[in-house]
Amino acid sequence: MLAYTAARLALVAVVTAVILGVGHLVGIREFPVTVALLFAIVIGLPLGIWLFTPLRRRATASMAALDERRRTDRAQLQARLRGTSASEPPRTENGEHRDG
Repeated sequence: MLAYTAARLALVAVVTAVILGVGHLVGIREFPVTVALLFAIVIGLPLGIWLFTPLRRRATASMAALDERRRTDRAQLQARLRGTSASEPPRTENGEHRDG
């Protein structure tokens, strides 16, 4: 996920430099960097999604795996607190199994 974020930030930096460079080429010497940066962010958002699709998919898969591991750890912790195994469903106050 860090690689995807770094790639998106690098893309914004490159687009900012391109905007400033084009501004100098057409004779605009005092083009505000802030304006170039804002345009670069607006251009870089959709462009980054399109250019960095493999990185985005890897980051999404990484977050899904982390989420699943947290969900499993939480279920195991709750089972230990109840005094049951993680595969056994929770029981109600009268000892019957409860769904969910």
